[in-house]
Formats: sequence, structure tokens, C-alpha cells
Amino acid sequence: MKRYLPLLLVLLLVFNCKNDTKPDTVESTEDTELKQLYALMQGSFNSEVQSQVDSTYWNISLHMYPIWEDQGHFLYVEQAMNNKQNKPYRQRIYELTRLSDSTFSSAVYTLDVDSLWIGKWKNPKAFDSISLKDIALKDGCEVILKRISEKHYMGKTGDTTCASSLYGASYARSEVEILEDKVISWDRGFDADGNYVWGAEKGPYIFNKLD
Repeated sequence: MKRYLPLLLVLLLVFNCKNDTKPDTVESTEDTELKQLYALMQGSFNSEVQSQVDSTYWNISLHMYPIWEDQGHFLYVEQAMNNKQNKPYRQRIYELTRLSDSTFSSAVYTLDVDSLWIGKWKNPKAFDSISLKDIALKDGCEVILKRISEKHYMGKTGDTTCASSLYGASYARSEVEILEDKVISWDRGFDADGNYVWGAEKGPYIFNKLD
């Protein structure tokens, strides 16, 4: 019996080692909510319907398309009067990240030379020629979004954190709601005393998704 003990010990060791060995790869958990928010924000939108109902609102086009998809969740964003899309008044890059179980951040970046990127939402691959070092973060202007329900997110900037000098403003404030078929956005500027300076007075713009 003694001569079989070494062999028995070897078999037991091999068996135990196999049971203790963990798989070489562990399946990663995909952030489906962040991916969903990213998808909801993509596309072309305009406020034509709202402008037809209320003439105090302009028909504005909004284009948001993914760039740098291998580096995160980035969107190139372009806004213009719908009949002057070759002269946009706002060009930005947004970066979406998760903050907690139910909140997300949409950081805002500016481009060095806006005019070079007009209409490039039609060809997002054009942005492969630049990187994060070529854009500038608008500190304090990130929108903090909360997941309300399936395909429904709401959020805003800090009340006074986003500096703005447009039309004599001291800071800007944005409130955003994102749904499956529309983006609702209210951007306003205020002076140092908190007085309204620019932006829609009655309420937010309603941008209906076109595609």
C-alpha cells in the first residue's frame, strides 16, 4: 500500500489545482445604460414643429454624431439656424461618462478652429485627424444627467458654474431632457446679478429627431 501513496498524493494535488484554477478570461459587464444614452443623443434634430406652433421660437437644426468611438463616448455637436446650416452658431464635442449608478456626465469641449469642422457631422471620420489634445474642456459646463426611466434622461449644468461672456453674460445655465424621439434643451445666459441676458424666455427648445 505504501508504494501507492506517492501516486495518490500526486493525483490529489492535480485534482485540487484544476479546481482552484480560475478561467483565463472573465466576461466584462457592458455598460448598457451609458451605451443607450449615447445612442439616444445621436442623429439629426430640429425645432421646426415648435417654431410653427410658436413664432417666438426659431427653427434650429441640431446634429450630434459619434467620433473617436474606440476611445470612449464622444459626439461632435453642431447647431445652426435651419436655413443657415453652413453658418453654425455652436460647435462642440461632448464626452459621456458614468458618474454613479444612475447619473452620467456630458462634458463639453471647444474646437481650436471651428470653421474647419462645419458640416463634418456628415463625415465623423474626419475627426480621426485630431485628438483630445486639440480640444479644450469648458470647465464647469458639464451637464449632469440622471436616468429617469427606460430611454429617458434629465439633467442640467451647475447653476452658476459655466462661465459665459456672450452678450454681456457672466454665466450660462443649461437644462436638458433626452428621450427616444427628441431632445429638449433650455440654454440661458445671466449677468453677474443673476438677471436674464439671452436664450429662450418662455421655456426650452424641443428638437425632434429626424432620423
